[in-house]
Amino acid sequence: MSSSAIINDEAGAKDKNPRFIYLTTTPVPQLIMKMAVPTIISMLVTGIYNTADTFFVGRISTQATAAVGLVFSVMAIIQALGFFCGHGSGNYLSRMLGAGRMQEAEETAATGFALSFIIGILVAVIGICNLERIALMIGATQTTMQDTVTYMRIILLGGPFMMAQFVVNNQLRFQGSASFAMVGLLCGAVLNMVLDPLLILGFHMGVAGAAIATVAGQIVSFLVLLAGSMKGENIRLRPRNVRLNRHYLYEITNGGAPSLFRQGMAAVSTLLLNTAAGRLGGDAAIAGMSVVTRITMLVCSAVIGFGQGYQPVCSFNYGANLTSRVKEGYYFCVRYSVLFLAAVSLVCGIFAPQVVSVFRDDPEVIAVGAAALRWQAAALPLMGVIVMTNMMLQSIGRGVKASISSSARNGLFFIPLILILPGLFGLTGVEITQPCADVLSAMLVIPLAVSELRKMD
Repeated sequence: MSSSAIINDEAGAKDKNPRFIYLTTTPVPQLIMKMAVPTIISMLVTGIYNTADTFFVGRISTQATAAVGLVFSVMAIIQALGFFCGHGSGNYLSRMLGAGRMQEAEETAATGFALSFIIGILVAVIGICNLERIALMIGATQTTMQDTVTYMRIILLGGPFMMAQFVVNNQLRFQGSASFAMVGLLCGAVLNMVLDPLLILGFHMGVAGAAIATVAGQIVSFLVLLAGSMKGENIRLRPRNVRLNRHYLYEITNGGAPSLFRQGMAAVSTLLLNTAAGRLGGDAAIAGMSVVTRITMLVCSAVIGFGQGYQPVCSFNYGANLTSRVKEGYYFCVRYSVLFLAAVSLVCGIFAPQVVSVFRDDPEVIAVGAAALRWQAAALPLMGVIVMTNMMLQSIGRGVKASISSSARNGLFFIPLILILPGLFGLTGVEITQPCADVLSAMLVIPLAVSELRKMD
């Protein structure tokens, strides 16, 4: 078939495709909100059940709370690898759908899914064979070692399913099926939140109960999402479409590297944060900073959900060469995410002790957590610019710029600061590291956004 015939076939396919018409003609604010509402709900619920372990484990002891906070860095690595495969395949398949290239979209989806399962099995095997060594690396002390190892072993067993559900969830979102993605996450989240009090408090299983609840929720989400991918116009995940070749591995890496850097750096930064907090303030400081990390994640999950509503609009319209819609969506998301975060920062700044005390009533934990939360609240509105810029760069295939912007907050700036500031200011240095990193990150990402937006003109 000649190249002109292929182009005509693609154009005809796009003209007849209801999804193409919907994503390229619906007014941008209306389209983003339709996409964003399910993802915001999904992210908020995910954030809630991520904090559920912290809440119910907080009823056991400060050491148990610290242990869950320590293993969070391992969970961040699993999540990073899941988002690497999910965002990498999702971004590219969305652009291919926008360009009318269905076969490439199907092969990308199947390859990203298969890659996540392979990586998940490797991580689980390596992790379980080195539990105590990893526990020491992430900052476990003599008093937290047993709980840390117990919690981490169960989390690693569920690693392959956790990674795969991140992939299917993101692929559904990038196809414009945010509602299917929301239902999958909600099912797992509800199960987790039901099992947490039942296993932790009812059956007195401690941190093991918290880990089982988390993994059970992730597996249920995976199964529901997999079923959702087989409905409607969604791409079916077929083994025969797996292509672990250079082309697809490159595209997945190009689109997924920013997520890997962002989540991977989050794991490293959590490790360094826990180490510094434990050295200067013991288990109470680790627990306090862990609570603030979870609270911040819960708040930011709403913004990330809003941005994830923009991502399919961005990548699909960029693939269809409708750059004016890409720009309009970016400005819309930045404006309203900054306003939302400004309101939240005001509440957190005023009621910081009360917010922290919900998770742990230890006065030492509250003292550390309240101070850290107030510092974080001061820089919180900047997250709107940082998150939306990163999502825009990633969705249009600017892998290098997106990787730089995604690694800035928890890597390029956070890591040097967490190594320097605690030595200068003690525990206060630990508390101010993240907000200082946020200010520097905003100064970096704004010029990156401006350069790409000007190109679209």
